[in-house]
Amino acid sequence: MKMVFLGPPGAGKGTLAAMASKNMGLPHISTGDLFRSAIKNETDLGKKVKGILAEGKLVPDDLTIAIIRERLGSEDAKKGWILDGFPRTTAQAEALETIAPVELVVNFDVPDLTILFRLTGRSICKDCGKIYHVSTMPPAAAGVCDTCGGPLYVRPDDREEAIRTRLNAYREQTEPLIAWYGGRGKLVTIDGSGSPDTVYARFLEAIRV
Repeated sequence: MKMVFLGPPGAGKGTLAAMASKNMGLPHISTGDLFRSAIKNETDLGKKVKGILAEGKLVPDDLTIAIIRERLGSEDAKKGWILDGFPRTTAQAEALETIAPVELVVNFDVPDLTILFRLTGRSICKDCGKIYHVSTMPPAAAGVCDTCGGPLYVRPDDREEAIRTRLNAYREQTEPLIAWYGGRGKLVTIDGSGSPDTVYARFLEAIRV
């Protein structure tokens, strides 16, 4: 199945996509991970992305689409995939339809207050990327990843002011995709409140797996 996970920052898309990837045998494809991998491997696209990010600019659509096109052409993506973080705009969604038409779009609906609670308490492992929360999912040892022992850090854009800015950007740029995919009969909206296990159970029920 070819799926896109939609939702505001802090909706839990990455966590839920990782769970679905493991249980359904589909690759979890995150644009952030793709950018980091391309930069690390010093591919031609990676070098371009590195230069753009170094200048503090957003990666333009044509470059993002090129990286997505390359990844979706991989052997492990032939049977399906879960896209997280792409598309972010209707222009990207239109481009994706020409590359590999999406079969299902899952929109995780989460109130702003819940998002603020989740993100202001979030920390991430610098080495493996595992996510923790000071209240709901703390590490066994403060500041240390349970999985790999790497150091934990708080992303600058997980401060409250930055979160509100990111939410506004989501409302303007990405939220229109809900109507765009809904009009094409590809959208399922799920209540994204609660624990990852609770939300994942709703997801399974919604797609009838």
